[in-house]
Amino acid sequence: MDYFKSLAHELFSTNFETPPSSIQFIDAALSCTSPHFAPSYTDPNQKRIIRRHLVSFLQDYLSFKPSIDAFMHDDGTSVNLLNANGELQLSSSTPSIPLTIWLHESYPFIAPIVLMSTNTTYPIYDNHPFVDSSSGAISTFYLVNWTYPGCNLSDLVHNLVKIFSHNHPFYYSPSTDDFFHPSLASRREAVDRLSCTLHYDMTELLSKTHEEVEELSSLKEHMVRRMIVAEFSVDESENEMTELKERVKILTDEADKLSSWLRDKDQDLSSEYKIEDEFEAIDENSKVLLDSISADKATEDLMYSLDKAVEQGVMPFGTYIKQVRLLAKEQYFGRAKLIKMGISLEWLH
Repeated sequence: MDYFKSLAHELFSTNFETPPSSIQFIDAALSCTSPHFAPSYTDPNQKRIIRRHLVSFLQDYLSFKPSIDAFMHDDGTSVNLLNANGELQLSSSTPSIPLTIWLHESYPFIAPIVLMSTNTTYPIYDNHPFVDSSSGAISTFYLVNWTYPGCNLSDLVHNLVKIFSHNHPFYYSPSTDDFFHPSLASRREAVDRLSCTLHYDMTELLSKTHEEVEELSSLKEHMVRRMIVAEFSVDESENEMTELKERVKILTDEADKLSSWLRDKDQDLSSEYKIEDEFEAIDENSKVLLDSISADKATEDLMYSLDKAVEQGVMPFGTYIKQVRLLAKEQYFGRAKLIKMGISLEWLH
């Protein structure tokens, strides 16, 4: 391969724009029979077509020069292929585009491989419809639908000029309406236009879809948290309901017992029934205490009634004094009895 590189340097170093130098290199490369340097084109007719296409292309685009190098396919196969590399200048106001056009070993029946150099001052536009920003591989409708003899290198690059003039690889350049006017576009240009439009629409749709997915993911996380809180609240409510049911059962049982007791007492009221019978003393002192408290309270109530009777004038004062003395005497002896038994008078208050 060094032989062809030195030959190319000799042919193009002094007279780069002279087509005969390109022709000499192409003829030397195609006629080489060395197993290490010969290109991977074996059919004579194929070589004649490659020579004709390359010569025509290099005459149309003088900034490109031919070369031959090893090309590694995606499956790891290495082949020696002719290629044309150079810079495609679209206009004086835009940067040139460095391209390498590799002629496939089955060219012209398989489209050439067009690569754009990624080692440039300007980075490739990340969202370009025809150029992969990571590998520099170019894919257009012309290349995808390549057919021989309808397609050739010159028309391919002419198509690239049309595309890149309105969709430059180094920056976003939305296409103008004039370029997209149906009356000014060929079928191929119309397809390129449609591909470009669909690409940008799809990119915008994907961006919006991604945003919606992010929003839905965030909403999902929020709903999951709310669901956990709701489940916890439901569990708490169920536990509270269980506790309330148990309390209701207990209260119902107690109410039944109370209702039964009241029924029994209602039956007893029909006979001679005293409320005092419900309070039982545990010993003699307790019985005396209960009797004394009852008597003392009754005396207090009676004295209060006598006071009211005197105030209202329904009882003579002399009778009032006499009755109060008797009641006070009884109260005194009752309290004295309690003191004698060692019972505190605080029970009376």
